[in-house]
Amino acid sequence: MSTKPSRVHMAMGFDPDDDVTLNPETASLLERRDRVLGPSYRLFYREPVAIESGKGVWLKGVDGRDYLDAYNNVPVVGHSHPAITEAVTKQLSTLNTHTRYLTEPVIAYSERLLATFPEELNRVTYTCTGSEAIDLAIRTARHATGNRGLIISEHAYHGTTVAASGISPSLGPNNPLGEDVVTIPSIDTARIPADQIATKLAADVREAIARLQKSGAGVAAIILDSILSSDGVQVEPAGFLAPLVDIVHEAGGLYIADEVQPGFGRTGNWWGFERHGFVPDLAVLGKPMGNGIPIAALVGTTEAQEQFGDAVRYFNTFGGNPVSIAAANAVLDVIEGEELRQNAARVGAMLLEGLERIGAADDRVLHVRGAGLFLAMEFVDAQGDPDAALAARVVNGMREEGILISASGPAAAALKIRPPLPFSEQNAEQLLETLERVLPR
Repeated sequence: MSTKPSRVHMAMGFDPDDDVTLNPETASLLERRDRVLGPSYRLFYREPVAIESGKGVWLKGVDGRDYLDAYNNVPVVGHSHPAITEAVTKQLSTLNTHTRYLTEPVIAYSERLLATFPEELNRVTYTCTGSEAIDLAIRTARHATGNRGLIISEHAYHGTTVAASGISPSLGPNNPLGEDVVTIPSIDTARIPADQIATKLAADVREAIARLQKSGAGVAAIILDSILSSDGVQVEPAGFLAPLVDIVHEAGGLYIADEVQPGFGRTGNWWGFERHGFVPDLAVLGKPMGNGIPIAALVGTTEAQEQFGDAVRYFNTFGGNPVSIAAANAVLDVIEGEELRQNAARVGAMLLEGLERIGAADDRVLHVRGAGLFLAMEFVDAQGDPDAALAARVVNGMREEGILISASGPAAAALKIRPPLPFSEQNAEQLLETLERVLPR
């Protein structure tokens, strides 16, 4: 293995400097890719997976091998779901235009989407990606408050635009934070007693507010992923985020819930903030919204959005187009018709129990946590320090056994398990049995 510093800057990323023997077909694809794609792209795993098709919770490699997908949240209702394919095909053969014309589907979908939210969150604006929606949320908050400062967690990921990457420190050491952005320490539910988490978090946020006020930026918003996925998937005790709403309001700012990761039923609730018992001013939706068709949105209160809406003409050519809306509407059909929120809660509880059983028998497992089908298992070494090397061995070992997961957290020492929502009890049993084989290696 190479001793040179890694240029990957991504948990579980493929490092071309590693001494890895690839099968000829994968090696050929990699060589062709490197010739034509931009150098900032990355691949997963020590040995990249070359995929040719997907169905449900399964991906098929170019070598004909089947992989159980326990990682991807974009195909929230499963890869290549026929309902999504049918809806998109039908709409594409009928009309695809933009929101400057009156079309009924975007209105009907908006009514249906907003019905899944608390009544205060009553207006929606569409974009193509979560990054664009984050960018729009920042602009909206700054107009609403007259302030510029943003508060984020120290290992957050919120997107790839200039504004969104500027609040995404998890992108690596060479990704600068934006102006007037301050971080709070990553929430660490593995090491902080449960009854102290909310108190510590509130104190950290108050300190960040003081820094922004002292600098003259003021507080426009706090932006948090409602399951803190890049910070290692931090879920319990439910409710620890709720006090921050009043704290940030008292400072003149808004609360923005990033629902790109936990949203659309993954935790068993429609939205991650519901577990914590509060209503944000703005909520950002993305990845799973169209099951792979690009669509994202900013949902919020009228009060939070009216200043921006009165002052600025916002238009996104492809945001809310009829084809993307058709895909998004079909996603809601499937989540409701196949009772996928209920499945996420049931199978997620089974997975959590199984991971806790495995962890209780292994001193290297510091903590197991999860909500619905979003789970983590965190490793430490003999000194009690985060063990990223073990997490990497387990992730790559699972990949060799045909199960795809990843890792998360500031030290990349926690397994991240986040399958499509149709993940069954049988799939969960396979994952747990495989993990028990891989972990001792």
